Amino acid sequence: MTTSALTTQQKKSLRGIAHHLSPIVAIGDKGMTEAIIEETQRALTDHELIKIKVHETDRDTRTATLAALAKATASEVLQKIGKVAILYRRNPKPNPRLSNIARYLEL
Repeated sequence: MTTSALTTQQKKSLRGIAHHLSPIVAIGDKGMTEAIIEETQRALTDHELIKIKVHETDRDTRTATLAALAKATASEVLQKIGKVAILYRRNPKPNPRLSNIARYLEL
């Protein structure tokens, strides 16, 4: 997904939804592995909007890792604050009980 696919207002709304979420994928000392990519794929398919935590002290390495993960999962990094990032990938047929976006819209 390209950055231009979402408007600024849509990104702002998605960041607001993600504010209360906890990170569900953590990238540790081994960096981005195939297992991390698979788990992120599954999480994005289920939830569409997720938080990721990258346990890396170097900011440039964190940015590169997140960019590589977003590319590998066809998702978009909506926001990075410290070691936590928000990833988004639209699911054309989301499960309303799992999708963070669908659950938020039901409130």
